[in-house]
Amino acid sequence: MTTERTTTKSGFTADERAAMRNRAAELKKQERKGKTAEEKAAIDREDLLDAIADMEDADRAIAQGIDDIVTSVAPQLGSKTWYGFPAYTRDGKVVLFFKPAAKYSSRYATLGFEEASQLDDGDMWPTSYAILSLTKAGEERIAELVKRAAG
Repeated sequence: MTTERTTTKSGFTADERAAMRNRAAELKKQERKGKTAEEKAAIDREDLLDAIADMEDADRAIAQGIDDIVTSVAPQLGSKTWYGFPAYTRDGKVVLFFKPAAKYSSRYATLGFEEASQLDDGDMWPTSYAILSLTKAGEERIAELVKRAAG
């Protein structure tokens, strides 16, 4: 699959600009959310599930599998969208996220880990993983990574 990288005067692709608009909308929405932490968490969870439901079939299957793993092995993590992607947080900071392949016409989806994750391993370690599909072995590896990342 080839990716068309048509850029605007700003140097960003239309997809990149859309992701930035999504993030700005997420930040505005956070300011208007319910007053209690439980209400905010429920709205964030709903946003995440809506983002997954809006994905193409292959990406949706992977995202649902990752969501099942995260909610099973790391229920302490919060749910939200981040740049329009499903993401999981601790103390308001993104620990891990899922970027669907179709979002940027990519060959593979990405499971990424941010600085709040606890995957540190010496002087160098991976922070993102390409995913073509979920296999039993892949699910086990993701569960292991999520447990470590969640702390």
